[in-house]
Amino acid sequence: MSEDRLKLSNQLCFPIYAVSRLIIREYQPQLDRLGITYPQYLVMLVLWEKDNLSVNDIAKKLILNTNTLTPLLKRMQTQKLLERKRSEQDERKVIISLTEKGIAMKEDAKLIPASLIEKLNEGSLSLEQLIEMRSNLNALIDLLNG
Repeated sequence: MSEDRLKLSNQLCFPIYAVSRLIIREYQPQLDRLGITYPQYLVMLVLWEKDNLSVNDIAKKLILNTNTLTPLLKRMQTQKLLERKRSEQDERKVIISLTEKGIAMKEDAKLIPASLIEKLNEGSLSLEQLIEMRSNLNALIDLLNG
């Protein structure tokens, strides 16, 4: 086994990890203004796309375990961003729905992706390259999650 395999510069995982942390850092000032964390922002993105989802549906979409997601949802309920209610059809399911405050937050959050695009436009990557990168990363997620 070659020692080169263990060099940080040869790892696929590190640049993905580093880019993720750096993107979250770019988002942080706007997330702070909204009073939410990055994982909470991801939950809001899911619910803005389709409201009234089960905890399991949200967990699946975000590739999280429900035991990781549940405390996050409880904090968001305390912040009055969403409601958690038992399904009338199946008591085992908890349905998550946005509150008026959560729905209203969408308007302020619309600026977040644009701020990242603006930052990325300062670099040498074209929009087409970024879209291709996203597509490749989604394919990688599908491969590893499948």
